[in-house]
Amino acid sequence: MEREHRVIMLIDDDETSLAFGREILENKYTVYPVPSGEQAFKILKKVIPDLILLDIEMPDMDGYAVLSVLKQNPETKNIPVIFLTSCTDPGNELDGLSMGAIDYITKPFSPLLLTQRIDNHLLLNAQKKELSLYNTSLRKMADVQSVEITKLQNAILSILPGVVEYRDGMSGGHIERIPKYLRVMINEMLRQGIYKDEIESLDTETFINASQMHDIGNVFVSESIINKPGKLTVEEFDVIKKHPANGLEIINRIRQITGEYSFLNYAGLFAGSHHERWDGSGYPEGRHGQNIPLAGRLLSLADIYDALVSARPYKQPVEPSKASEEIGRGSGTAFDPALVEVFKSVSEEFARISK
Repeated sequence: MEREHRVIMLIDDDETSLAFGREILENKYTVYPVPSGEQAFKILKKVIPDLILLDIEMPDMDGYAVLSVLKQNPETKNIPVIFLTSCTDPGNELDGLSMGAIDYITKPFSPLLLTQRIDNHLLLNAQKKELSLYNTSLRKMADVQSVEITKLQNAILSILPGVVEYRDGMSGGHIERIPKYLRVMINEMLRQGIYKDEIESLDTETFINASQMHDIGNVFVSESIINKPGKLTVEEFDVIKKHPANGLEIINRIRQITGEYSFLNYAGLFAGSHHERWDGSGYPEGRHGQNIPLAGRLLSLADIYDALVSARPYKQPVEPSKASEEIGRGSGTAFDPALVEVFKSVSEEFARISK
């Protein structure tokens, strides 16, 4: 410990104790011997010590009063304070420690014990400061990383979903409506306590935004198939059925390149599972029940509803009331029955979004 970097303030009304303490410490530290609390506060306006040795029994302003004032000042509240006392009452020690003192040394003190205690507490305080700086640095790094991840998400969402929607011949903002439907569902699920633990574990905003990537696999499907006005052949439908797996592959490639996890993980769940059905008759994996990720179960319901109320090359839109009836009929076959019940509570909000 270099002398100029370690400043000790010794506050004691006894001149002998001040002189003795200074003699012990001045070979290792810069020492400010101060005869009273009032005088100490004048010096503290100019000098902030690394540690304070504070006598308890002093006239006018005792050690407890000095410590109380120190802890109320933002500039001095973190200075380590060791009480010096000739009293051995454990109750007094407890009072001081509860007020923020870090240690007690009984007078008359041993020079070796005094310097060892000071060294230990200075080292501990230095380590606390380093840890605090490290944590602050980590938070700054995390903030920067969060900004970069947000930029990446925005870049992906500003390009890829729009390309898919354009190729699919969709107009009216299907991709913009899907997150709105999901937000309504999630809020109602929380209100009703449906899949509450799973919903609360999500990064909700990232989850909702990632839903816009659900049809990204359609970039591999021919426009002639996507926009075909008539019924698809078996072979054409087989091509369509590959788009969830293709979407997941695209998202995994992006993840390998960027290293981003949360947003693309959610996007992969949406892309890969939104055509699975509750009864196991969906694709690409034929999952059933709660083996289908919640992202896929939610997206399936919202996607089918929006497809029903929207114009497509092969169909005219139906009224929201008819679409709601269709969703109800799909409970337990196409859709998670619990989610259908949630949907019934918010179907009017779905109708407003669709228009």
